[in-house]
Amino acid sequence: MVISDACPVYAPFFGAMGCTSAIVFTCFGAAYGTAKAGVGISAMGVLRPDLIVKNIIPVIMAGIIAIYGLVVSVLISNNLKQETSLYTGFIQLGAGLSVGLAGLAAGFAIGIVGDAGVRGTAQQPRLFVGMILILIFAEVLGLYGLIVALLMNSRADMSEC
Repeated sequence: MVISDACPVYAPFFGAMGCTSAIVFTCFGAAYGTAKAGVGISAMGVLRPDLIVKNIIPVIMAGIIAIYGLVVSVLISNNLKQETSLYTGFIQLGAGLSVGLAGLAAGFAIGIVGDAGVRGTAQQPRLFVGMILILIFAEVLGLYGLIVALLMNSRADMSEC
């Protein structure tokens, strides 16, 4: 094993932190979105139990956010190795943070919109389409993070030190 300024012994740590942050932050966002929208569905279900299945969409969309983090986390973990360059470690960290923090923000947005949306849909069913459109725009924020993370991870230099 050759240790140099470009390939220090601690370089894989940054890749591991990228892998970790990808799954942890997206799961935090998905959990918050699921919990917040679930509370709204529960409150709405008291008045209109016939709309529970129709209004489960925000919970499903929040769960998709965690899948984005899982994909990036698996891709990064497949490329982790002891002898890696500092550049590769930083790229992997950046990719993990990209999808993780975008997923966290998207999960928060989906939770808040889902909670208010399903409660409003119980009182005025015409709000359903508007809620879905806003949820799509919130979900796309997580997708942007996924795209950037995939592009960054594909640029990581996987050559030997």
